[in-house]
Amino acid sequence: MKNSALQIVLLSGAVCSGKSALGKLLQERYGAKLIKTRDIILEARPRVQKNRQSLQRAGDALDREDGGKWVAAALSRFIDKFSDANFPAGLFVVDSVRIVEQVDQIRSAFGTDVHHIHVTAEIEELQRRYEERSRSSGEVMTYEQVKRNKTEQNVEGLATIADIVVATDRCSEEAVLVRATALLNLYPRSNTELVDVLIGGQYGSEGKGNIVGHIASEYDLLVRVGGPNAGHQVFALPQAEKYFHLPSGTGRAPNAQLLLGAGAVIYVPKLLEEIAAHQVDVARLSIDPQAMIIEEADRESEALALGSISSTAQGVGFASARKITERGVYQTNGSQIRLAKDIPQLRPFIREGQQLLEDHFVKGKRIMLEGTQGTLLSIHHGIYPFVTSRDTTVAGCLADAGIAPTNVRKVIMVCRTYPIRVGGPSGPMKMEIDYAKLARRSGIDEQELLQTEKTTTTNRQRRLAEFDWVMLKRAVQLNGPTDIALTFADYISIKNRKAYRVEQLTEETRRFIEEIERVSGRPVSMISTAFNWRNVIDRRNW
Repeated sequence: MKNSALQIVLLSGAVCSGKSALGKLLQERYGAKLIKTRDIILEARPRVQKNRQSLQRAGDALDREDGGKWVAAALSRFIDKFSDANFPAGLFVVDSVRIVEQVDQIRSAFGTDVHHIHVTAEIEELQRRYEERSRSSGEVMTYEQVKRNKTEQNVEGLATIADIVVATDRCSEEAVLVRATALLNLYPRSNTELVDVLIGGQYGSEGKGNIVGHIASEYDLLVRVGGPNAGHQVFALPQAEKYFHLPSGTGRAPNAQLLLGAGAVIYVPKLLEEIAAHQVDVARLSIDPQAMIIEEADRESEALALGSISSTAQGVGFASARKITERGVYQTNGSQIRLAKDIPQLRPFIREGQQLLEDHFVKGKRIMLEGTQGTLLSIHHGIYPFVTSRDTTVAGCLADAGIAPTNVRKVIMVCRTYPIRVGGPSGPMKMEIDYAKLARRSGIDEQELLQTEKTTTTNRQRRLAEFDWVMLKRAVQLNGPTDIALTFADYISIKNRKAYRVEQLTEETRRFIEEIERVSGRPVSMISTAFNWRNVIDRRNW
């Protein structure tokens, strides 16, 4: 058999050097198929007793009979058995090879598809491990008896022909795996631009949920950061889906995995309510153990302290601040710091975000990172103090999720035709207008506009303004988007609700789109014409 996607790993090393541990990790993390020479011996010699000494002698006899060809032959049969299967990575691991001739025969049969890893450790450590294993497994042979076998005595000689030699007493099992995957190039060093980031380009409420609803089914993993102070809606029949913690594509992409990153801030009652409402099972949702938990005191304190800037008072800011300021008292008596890993109800969902991301990178899976709120609410780049408690730019969202910039393929910046801010003293906004004026311009009933423009989280009436070209240019500079998604095209004219192609948009709308592309230097690749994910004109060429 010859398969260009095939990779064969040969493991060698003394007893208790760590071969089986590495093989198991390759199996668990990368879907490797594991073939044990112990099983090959028992297949060839079914009457052999299953103790270590008998297996050693039987293996030595097979080597004498055909010069070590028996391992290569069994491996070839094993690979052919799986050649038509849907098989992640095409990775096969032999645990283990014991003489040079076995390695030579396999290399002769499979050529450059073969990677040989030799694991080793100091003799004192090997003996300690063996004795510890013997106590738990009931092994009757002593370590001295194991070492009397001639093949076992010479196995360290395989280090001279191995691709890499790893001293397992000088690094952890995880570190051994990292070194092995580097040899195998299982974690690709290039072509990992698998992440698309979607962020708001204004003050939030840009209609990101409907854009996510339109494209979510294209992705294998949906990632969200931020907290419940930002509610996203996906409008569809029979009623709108609302998301405060979960990615907005949860319902639209039922086969996608979901991740709340380490930078997420969680209000447990609301998250559990969402999980139940959207019927998200334990296997689908992962929550990074270091996501911060909002306590009731955070919500109460925020309501008292931040009313002057129209905070949604969900406790996100105070919880985020405590994550920074109370590091010194975490896990001490009386500490109020709790992370996701500390919450019993969340433990079934707790998984390392980095590992989940790596698994998807390795398999070439598509990932969407959904930012919350808008660029001009960034704690660093918005108009202070009328800002939120985190950096809402692409850079901030990537940092919160634990994704490197080099993994990004596309950045989609969502902008609406008439930007909004939450009602009340929420900060300056240039050229505000009232809903009566927008109703006259667009042809949409004023009461419909008023009802539509209520915030998802607090149900407040939003403030409305003319499109801000300076803000567009600033948001482009901060985020470096590859694409613009324009929403609320019907606010230019209600006639746009009937448009399903660009040429069906009103002439004024087409000119507006051209101007956005000219000022931003980016294509307007998606245009939302109504408050529904189905009403999106898609001009993407990617």
